[in-house]
Amino acid sequence: MPREGAGPDFIEALARGLDVITAFEPSRPEMTLAEVATATGLARPTARRILLTLTELGFVRPAGSGYALTPRVLDLGVAYVRSQGLWDIARPHMAELSAATNESCSIAQLDGSDIVYVARVAVPKIVGLAVQIGTRFPALQTSLGKVLLAPLCPEEVDEVLAEPSRSGLTARWQPGRAERDAELREVRARGWALTDEQLALGIRSVAAPLRDGGGRVIGALNVNTHAAETSVDHLLDHHLPLLLRAAGEISADFARLAAVPHVTRTEAS
Repeated sequence: MPREGAGPDFIEALARGLDVITAFEPSRPEMTLAEVATATGLARPTARRILLTLTELGFVRPAGSGYALTPRVLDLGVAYVRSQGLWDIARPHMAELSAATNESCSIAQLDGSDIVYVARVAVPKIVGLAVQIGTRFPALQTSLGKVLLAPLCPEEVDEVLAEPSRSGLTARWQPGRAERDAELREVRARGWALTDEQLALGIRSVAAPLRDGGGRVIGALNVNTHAAETSVDHLLDHHLPLLLRAAGEISADFARLAAVPHVTRTEAS
């Protein structure tokens, strides 16, 4: 039956699909079928069909014994995000970082075994790999991906990296599990990640995490360089301190934004 107050043009199936997407919250980023059904008030068969449809469309992915959203959900909200100026929080810091290093910088999030670029400030340089918003690369071989994988336990990393990459790129570095886990432990301990031509020849970068007010990693910020132009020493001695400062400032601004109460304004009568 249609919902109370729904008109003849109301599409119940669409509303149920949106209900499933919005049921995922920071306190429950992964949910089982039963949990989704309970949270949305849908019958389990209906919830299952919606989850399978959203998975087919790329908005949801299997996660453990349940499901989780993918960064593609950002497509649904990008107009709102831009209208509210949320990405403007990161953009000035990224522009300043790019100007100080004369290099491109980007923000990415994890989507299965890939990273997906969600924000970028670029400088006009020739690099071996073209990058734009929505570009995907295998996560483990990028500084951004290492930062995003580092908070996960080895079993979670196994599960994430077991998903086939959709980037279409075969990375140069293919470590065994012991080498991989050692690398991610080091990233976790020092708070930043370096990649030196592990993704592709000529690509060298350093990345740091972006965190919300609770300390959860919500993304990663990097500075990308050409290996022939920038040594590892210069990347770490000059670019890394600037990167860490920018990441800290963006994280602080995100936390402040989240702490601001959302007030519904009404016209005075």
